[in-house]
This record gives sequence, structure tokens and C-alpha cells, in this order.
Amino acid sequence: MRPVPVMAVRRVPELWRRFDVTVRDLPLGLLILAGSLVPAFHNHGTRLGGLPARPFDVLAVVAIALQCLPLAVRRRWPIVCLALVSVGFAVDQLRGYHSFAGTAVPVALLSVGSHLERHRRATALLFSAAYVPLAVALYRLGSGAESPGEFLMYYLALALPWGMGSWLRSTRVAEAERRRRVAEHTRTAERTRIARELHDVVTHHVTAMVVQAEAARYLTAAPDRLDQALTAVTDTGRRAITDLRHLLDLLNPDYGTEARTPAVGRLRTLVEQTRRAGQPVEFTEEGTPAESTGSADFVAYRVVQEALTNALKYAHGSHTSVQVHHGAREITVEVSTDGSGSRAGSPAGSPGGSGRGLAGLRERVDLLGGDFSAGVRTGGGFVVRARIPARSPS
Repeated sequence: MRPVPVMAVRRVPELWRRFDVTVRDLPLGLLILAGSLVPAFHNHGTRLGGLPARPFDVLAVVAIALQCLPLAVRRRWPIVCLALVSVGFAVDQLRGYHSFAGTAVPVALLSVGSHLERHRRATALLFSAAYVPLAVALYRLGSGAESPGEFLMYYLALALPWGMGSWLRSTRVAEAERRRRVAEHTRTAERTRIARELHDVVTHHVTAMVVQAEAARYLTAAPDRLDQALTAVTDTGRRAITDLRHLLDLLNPDYGTEARTPAVGRLRTLVEQTRRAGQPVEFTEEGTPAESTGSADFVAYRVVQEALTNALKYAHGSHTSVQVHHGAREITVEVSTDGSGSRAGSPAGSPGGSGRGLAGLRERVDLLGGDFSAGVRTGGGFVVRARIPARSPS
């Protein structure tokens, strides 16, 4: 015999879950039905009321079927299931069949407690009230063979599966609420991340374009330099459109994550763009980027981008230094200005600066387990430092 493939065995539960819930619940009812019809199990079921055992007949088969087959709808229509099972159980006990099918009663009660969504209290009161005339009839037919306390004990025994079902339902509801909160938190975090991306992309590119456009106003007497300035504005606008398209692609549910991190060499492109905007930037990159650094490269890029944006806005024309070191375990970034520009100062203390960009960077670096600082230098200007652990989860 050829062995059954492991993958085929693993697919059986998945294929089973594709069936309708009624089909999946039917086998339990059929199993109890088959057990109840076995001659060795006749008159060996629940005995309530002390009535003498009666041989099985056609009505016994009907009572057994009423108790077993409705279990197929115990999750879809739990009240209907419990009502039919209760009728079959009452016939079973009043006729003295005492079949094994009485096992279906606690199963139906468990299903009602677990799957009934509305009118739970009314259902409990209704079926409790229906139990009273059954108990009275069995007590009279049994000529007092069982005391009223035994009927009460059986009622309490039936309350146990109902309570277990209610506990299962409350657990399921609590788990669904937890998942809802996690999903809401995930959506909030994603909206925050996209807002940061928009801030980084729009602020940097638009700032560079504004600075380049302002510089072009004073170059009307030098056509060659004016043409270079306008070309720089155009190139910056195209890059802004490209970055925005990439960011909007992230909102597409079918978009993968493989293109999220900027490609190697984007830092140099970023520095060159800032230089064309009139900012003297000294760029130093040491070490070799690791093949896989998770989100570290992406965050390092954003740190440099935000720092250079602030340099253009608040220290335009001042000497700016960008130092990036790729280590085996971390990436360190330091961006500083010397404070000699036209509006040298701290980004946090400048008019019109919301500080949202630096706050977002701090959260990003902290999320990856790194360190971030930004402040005014002693001799003027400002400095931004970040230590970002490599291979951090995305």
C-alpha cells in the first residue's frame, strides 16, 4: 500500500471546514442515533420518574429520532434544536423507553448556551417552566418512586451544560472584542505611519522646491544658472510625485512590502538634491549596508531626510554634515549644522515648526529599540543623532 501523503492529511480539516455547519453537526446526531438503536443499549439511558422499562416500538424510534437528528441544527437554530430534543425526551421518559438518546439533551443545552444570541433569559425561563409539568407527570406515573428532590437534582444537572455553553459564549465574545481592539489599534498605527510618510515626503520635497524657487528669482541676470535652478525645481517635483505614488501604492491591499525600503544609494541622491537647493552638505558614509536590515535602512533614510529638511528651513546656507555608519548590529546617523546660515537655529524653536517630524522620528527609532536625540549645538546650529539596531522587525 502506498502511504497517504502528509499534505493530503493536513488538508482534511480545511476541507471539512468548508462544509455547511449543518453537515458538520449531523454526524454527532447520527452517532447517538445509531447507539440508541443498538439492542444492548435499549432501556439503558436516562431514567427519570422511575417508570418501568417498555420494549421499543415505532414510537420509540420516533422519540429517538426527535432527540438525535435535530442536533444537526444545534448551532444554526439552537432553540429549534432544543425544542425538538425536549419533545423527544418527554415522549421517551413518559413511555418508559429510557433510551440512550437522552444524551442529546445536555448537548442541545450546551449548544443553546453557547450559540443563542438573543432572548437567552426568556428561553431559560420558558424551558424551565416546561420542565415542571413533565416532572409532575413523571412523578404521578411513577407512583412516587422518585422524590421531588431527585427531579430538582436532575434540573440542576441540566443547568450545568447550559452554564458551560454560556461560559464558552462569553469567552468567544471576549476574544472577538480583543481582536476588534487589536484591529483598531493596527488601523490607527497604520494611519499614523502613513501620516508620517506624507509629512516626510511632502515637507522635504516642497521645502527644497520653495528654496530653489526663491533662489531662482535672483538669477534672472544669469540665464545659465537660472536654467539650472529651474531644472532642479522640476527634478525635485518629479521625485516628489514618484515618492507620493509609492506611498499611495502602500494603501493598495494588493501591494507588497518588498519595495518599501529605499534602495541603496538613495542617501546620496537625497544629499545631491539638498545641495542643488543651495545647502552645502558634506556627506560621509562608512561601512557596507547589510543584505537584510529590516526597517533600519528605511528609518535611517527618514532621519537624514527630516534633518536635511530642517537644515533647509532653519539653517539655509549653513555648512551641514551628514555622517552615516553601517555596522554589523546597528546603523548610526548624525546630521549637524554649524549655525552660520541665514536662519540658523533649532527646528524645535523656530516659528512655524510643529516638531511633528522629529517626534515621529523619535517614535520610529524607539519602536526599533534604538536611541534618538535632537537639539541645539553649543556653538550654534543643531544636531540630530540616531542609533538604529539593524535587522529590526519591519
